[in-house]
Amino acid sequence: MTPPTTKSNTEEQTKMVDGGNVNYMLWLSYASIVALWVGSQVTLIPYVIHLLALVMCILYVACHHSLVLREEAAAAAEGGDYSQAGGGVEILKAEDAYQFPLIGSVSLFSLYLAFKFLDKDMVNLLIGVYFCAVGCAAVFATFVVVLPDKRQKFKIKKSYAHPLPSFLIESPIEIDLEFGFGDILLFAASAIFCGFYLRMKHWSMNNILGICFCLQGISRFSLGTYKIGAILLVGLFFYDIFWVFGTEVMVTVAKNLDGPIKILFPRGYAADTGKLELSLLGLGDIVIPGFFLALLLRFDAHQAQLPLFGMEKRMDVMHASFPKPYFHSALLGYMVGLATTLYVMIVFKAAQPALLYLVPACLGSSLLCAAVKGEMSDLFQYSEEEKEEEKATTDAGKDKTE
Repeated sequence: MTPPTTKSNTEEQTKMVDGGNVNYMLWLSYASIVALWVGSQVTLIPYVIHLLALVMCILYVACHHSLVLREEAAAAAEGGDYSQAGGGVEILKAEDAYQFPLIGSVSLFSLYLAFKFLDKDMVNLLIGVYFCAVGCAAVFATFVVVLPDKRQKFKIKKSYAHPLPSFLIESPIEIDLEFGFGDILLFAASAIFCGFYLRMKHWSMNNILGICFCLQGISRFSLGTYKIGAILLVGLFFYDIFWVFGTEVMVTVAKNLDGPIKILFPRGYAADTGKLELSLLGLGDIVIPGFFLALLLRFDAHQAQLPLFGMEKRMDVMHASFPKPYFHSALLGYMVGLATTLYVMIVFKAAQPALLYLVPACLGSSLLCAAVKGEMSDLFQYSEEEKEEEKATTDAGKDKTE
């Protein structure tokens, strides 16, 4: 990830990083997520309003959390270790974007075959155990920010050799952990919550896991460049259309897979059984466009020459004040696309591939914004990819050290 260019000692930038800045929209989004979840337990919220409001708040929070990637990239660059940029941040490559629809298709069809020829309950149990393990980490990472910064911590740094082949896993395994009593208690609480979810499979618990997956995924993943993002979105545009309109595979898997890969919205009670009926939105319809929106928000920060806060104050960047034309236009486009999806679904009473509407909305709004501002070349030249020459220099330095 290329460190952002910064200017210093200007009045405009001082205002951007003023410690008194508060992003009230960010706090409102946090509060709205909680209020919608709590409110949906006690009353029926019109599911269209519920869906649109919750998704918009999730995207706003997650994309602003992704601004921390700029701080982590700069810190990694100063240390010369570009391979560890962001402490686990994933940056998509162009070849991965081309392959993503194919890999997704293989995975989706495999699930379809599993549900068709294997015991449905057993398949859901195995998938549920996996998602509970991953969900435990996601819940912990989401709520760990509420723990106080100044707390006693313990450090474990060890190296373990193993007899397994190196092509399976590198040897030795390096363990570098730092944690406190609060971390232990929070992780235990996350594990207990996931255990209850696995047992009860209640829709409200499913939504907590789904929201945590969205927040953590969008905030820790970079598309690298606008071009790579466009390749990914266009590929998944055709992927979604084919598997929803061309086959029964997508709808079958969505209805049978009982796991936190979707967010559920109560829409009423069945007249004959009195059972709660639920509408759903797949996490992919939030997370994939979310990657794109987060990239545009960081591009806004780059264009505004937002100064770096430093790793010690990296969380303050979420409250920094700077123009966000690309992010706001793409978020508005996304909401229009999602509302269109719901409208068509309700009118025709049939499942719709959301990316059919979301991809043109996100790409079209961002390109229109760039055209109006005369920044088309800047948008396509912006990159968060690790430069090959920097990587080669770093690898050469490591080899000499070893």
